Amino acid sequence: MLGVWLFLSIAASAAHADATSGYVLPPPPSELYGDLFVAVQTQGVYPDQKTFVDATPNIDPAQILQDYHTQMSTPGFDLKAFVAQYFTPPTDQSITPPPGQSLRDHIDWLWPQLTRLTTTANVPQNSSLIPLPNSYVVPGGRFREGYYWDTYFTMLGLQEAGREDLVDDMLDNFAYLIDTIGHIPNGNRTYYVSRSQPPFFSYMVELAAQKEGGRVYQKYLPQLRREHEYWMKGARSLQPGEAKRNVVMLPDRTVLNRYWDERDTPRDESYLEDVTTAKQASSRPPNEVYRDLRAAAESGWDFSSRWFGDNMTLATIRTTSIIPVDLNSLMFHLETTIAIGCGEVRDFGCVGEYIGRAAKRAIAINKYLWNDNGYYGDYDWRLGKPRNNPSAAMLYPLFAGAAWPDRAQKTANTVATTLLKPGGLTTTTFNTSQQWDAPNGWAPLHWIAVQGLKRYGRGDLARPIGTRFLADVNNVYSKQQKLVEKYVVEGEGTGGGGGGEYPLQDGFGWTNGVTLKFLDLYAPGQ
Repeated sequence: MLGVWLFLSIAASAAHADATSGYVLPPPPSELYGDLFVAVQTQGVYPDQKTFVDATPNIDPAQILQDYHTQMSTPGFDLKAFVAQYFTPPTDQSITPPPGQSLRDHIDWLWPQLTRLTTTANVPQNSSLIPLPNSYVVPGGRFREGYYWDTYFTMLGLQEAGREDLVDDMLDNFAYLIDTIGHIPNGNRTYYVSRSQPPFFSYMVELAAQKEGGRVYQKYLPQLRREHEYWMKGARSLQPGEAKRNVVMLPDRTVLNRYWDERDTPRDESYLEDVTTAKQASSRPPNEVYRDLRAAAESGWDFSSRWFGDNMTLATIRTTSIIPVDLNSLMFHLETTIAIGCGEVRDFGCVGEYIGRAAKRAIAINKYLWNDNGYYGDYDWRLGKPRNNPSAAMLYPLFAGAAWPDRAQKTANTVATTLLKPGGLTTTTFNTSQQWDAPNGWAPLHWIAVQGLKRYGRGDLARPIGTRFLADVNNVYSKQQKLVEKYVVEGEGTGGGGGGEYPLQDGFGWTNGVTLKFLDLYAPGQ
């Protein structure tokens, strides 16, 4: 399926030749190490499945495999010792802040701690890390690389902190990835290249343009258009009721987007977990389950009841059967942003085309992604009906400006009655033990909620959402002196969130960015 990975060359443009010239993208570790990879992940050589795929081989992978096949059947063979001899694990990223920092001072102190520069000069050969021409900010904890949608919320804080240089650097990195790979991967790792993440590139361009002017739209217009082509690939050949890659054509010929992944194998970074899930879904072909797990990883909501057939059980996952409200709202914004960019270069034919595309998508969002129970939500295109699963994703059409005013008000009322909790906004109404469900709340969803509600005149609801979440962040920071990936917003006590495939991570890029914005909005003296 992806044999081209072996030959895909990421040849940099002249402007980036010093940082990335001559780099050839290796295959992901699952292909590079074959049965050795399976053995390491299955036998739990490392407690976290991501550790091995982030490790660096000490010699050529072909030689490692040859030595493994020679030694594996010998008496007393120790796989853990073999891996320790042939691989260097990733370095620990834990950091200890100075004592006595205020929350704002701590965030300012964190930015350089989380900033990386990984060019071909310092990325070891055959590492899964994809070098980039410029500096970027990682989330923190086990996440040692940049992530696509995280970056927008990190950029919010960087801009607020006066670090427009890093905002520009990361925009240029994403433009480079679009130019060389064809899209922005989930993260800059080889095992993430088969999928993207929620397309926030247009929001990043808009953010920079607010400070730097319309030339930013002009500069990144080619990449904005290529990103749109990536997400719409295959649309022209669809027939009603069909789907291909990231696009679905409904019976009335409406075209909307879904999450998808090129590959239908267990994720490299979660191999054992995916194999276990596929076994639990014994009535379905494993490759179908793997594709849906991977598609959920593209959504960023990995994992959530939003993607489950029964709203409760991971083994019922059906992500590729669902048209998500968040993705299509982001695509609406991408189309309107392309129209702005085309206006900057006076390509009025393009302006008309993308205004038309955005208008059609807004109509489709309000036709298919409106739930008569009073909120925007997802649509199961295979079953031909809306999903009855209220989630914080209902606020995306408000955030993007695609919501009808009366429906925006109804959505706000649903948010107030079903999602607003003592610590902020709960992600869904289902408690499944998955991290993108109740009782957890996430910084990016709070920002989207606050901005979307303010856009439609509901600052009265935006304020308690923002201030309650900020209080939750402050509470954890006062006790533990750290910002974390997610927070508990309801129940017996607020604090750091749980659930999912790995322990709670601290750092944390998008929490830092959103917290800084909320401090300036709601607690400017702090």
